[in-house]
Amino acid sequence: MESATGTFVAHRDLLFTVAYEMLGSAADAEDVLQETWLRWVGVDLDTVRDRRAYLVRIVTRQALTRLRTLGRRRESYVGPWLPEPLLTTPDVAEDVVLADSVSMAMLLVLEALGPVERAVFVLREVFDVPYAEIAEAVGKTPAAVRQIAHRARSHVAARRPRDTASPDDTRAAVQAFQRAAETGDLQGLLDVLAPDVVLMSDGGGVAKAVPRPVTGAGKVARLLTAGWRRAPAPFTGVPVRLNGWPGLLLRMDGELHGAVALRVEGGLITGLYFVRNPEKLSRVERATALRR
Repeated sequence: MESATGTFVAHRDLLFTVAYEMLGSAADAEDVLQETWLRWVGVDLDTVRDRRAYLVRIVTRQALTRLRTLGRRRESYVGPWLPEPLLTTPDVAEDVVLADSVSMAMLLVLEALGPVERAVFVLREVFDVPYAEIAEAVGKTPAAVRQIAHRARSHVAARRPRDTASPDDTRAAVQAFQRAAETGDLQGLLDVLAPDVVLMSDGGGVAKAVPRPVTGAGKVARLLTAGWRRAPAPFTGVPVRLNGWPGLLLRMDGELHGAVALRVEGGLITGLYFVRNPEKLSRVERATALRR
């Protein structure tokens, strides 16, 4: 038992990251880890050649089962669904591949993949798992996994952000957005929004949110500034790292109002992901460890 526990603890952050990238939900990823642990303690470790690979296989299978259930649950979700934002540590941003893979923009792209496609893409492109091991995890042949990986890469390439902004450009855009939020500056907001910017807001039917995506700098800027003017108290923006990238926690009278993750391309904000559902905000005030 001590050996099983030590191995699981040593790889826990990796397993959580695999589950989170597949599910887009930290709460569901934690449930998957619990299920993985229950199966792991029943394994005869003398028969396991590569414990890390074995654990990744278990967590992948459990995440696939959960992902199919989540698909049905999200069909009845109120309003747009966004991934659960995570407050991440600076080391996540330093790993460019990891930061890109857990960004809100990329997680939304992955949502368009089928369960097996998503598992194959995450395991191969992010964690560099060999095709043979992926095949065992998803119940396919290595040849089939290669074909699935090719389709998934093509799908993601067509939809992922067009231009990766530098950390400095992203930080500057977040700061400009923060100033606009705190002052209600319409022009300042227009200056930092891309013409085709998209705003998505997730309240889950619990908190007030925009019921459908809003596109266009003018529409997004007017919607946001009107909301800020009607607010009973001024907003305060707290800069943080959300899913490896700069973002903001918006507070009103000291209370958390929501988390905003931004996609920045060419120095301008092209995506605003505003999470207000309180069930998805439990991890934005304490750091979550992610690793590859």
